[in-house]
Amino acid sequence: MPSSGDLDVVRLRVLVEVVHAGSIAEAARRMAFTPSALSQQIAKLERQLGTRLLERGPAGVSPTTIGDVLVRHGERILGELRDAHAAVTAAVTAEPQRLSLGTFATAGRILVPTALAALRRHHPHAELSLLDLEPPTGYGLVTSRDLDLLITHRYPGVPPVPHPGLHRERLLTDPLRLVLPAKHPLSAPGTTRDIALAELADEDWISGGPGVPNRTCLHTLTSQIELEPHVAYETADYQVTLALLEAGLGIALIPASMLSDIDHSRITIHHLQGMHPARDISIVHRKNPPALVQELVTLLRTAAHNIT
Repeated sequence: MPSSGDLDVVRLRVLVEVVHAGSIAEAARRMAFTPSALSQQIAKLERQLGTRLLERGPAGVSPTTIGDVLVRHGERILGELRDAHAAVTAAVTAEPQRLSLGTFATAGRILVPTALAALRRHHPHAELSLLDLEPPTGYGLVTSRDLDLLITHRYPGVPPVPHPGLHRERLLTDPLRLVLPAKHPLSAPGTTRDIALAELADEDWISGGPGVPNRTCLHTLTSQIELEPHVAYETADYQVTLALLEAGLGIALIPASMLSDIDHSRITIHHLQGMHPARDISIVHRKNPPALVQELVTLLRTAAHNIT
């Protein structure tokens, strides 16, 4: 294999950006280069290492096994370089405070606005930014310092994401509730009686597609009683799920945090008998974060406490 002792940082950054973007075209748009220029950089890196780094398909690109190893190292290298640049800049001049936050939709609705608004009041000149991300993505962006803080979740049955060099802290435990249309035979308006999964064997479920965390959770729970759920409606959007429920089209497991302002005349909420599924909502950041990140973490803890 050709020598890899003189890896080019620019080519390494291109590889990382392409994998984060999921396609060469999208990475080129983000980096303000042409797709052909990025393709050439990837090709040079592959020739240098004597191995293929990306798998190309109709849905975009994904790293090969070796490519994934290099991307994980590249994320750490880029993060260190950005830390070095920030430290030097801060030493030379008073750099404006910056904070980039990644979050999934529910946390973006119930946790982030209050916390970010308080941070803005305390630091009116700080540069704040928000990126919408669906778990389990985002860890690599924290490692590479594209994000300063990530809010993520983990459902039952979903394996944990390795996070070397990062700190992860549980912020909130969000119970999952069984939600039925109000006219469902098992519904009891005004009550929250427990319902056994075995009673739901012939139901149409509303859930995410295969591999989506809430779908993995559903199969994890039903496998305990050897039940194969019939998922008739696939959506990862809980607002769509609630709309389908209100129309009487199926049943679903929905986080309690999504049920605070629903129309109780159209759907009913129940506990699963003998089961207590919940998703963990966590924050992830680099070790020894700057003061602005630490302050936002404190504000997010307060917001989470007010929900529970």
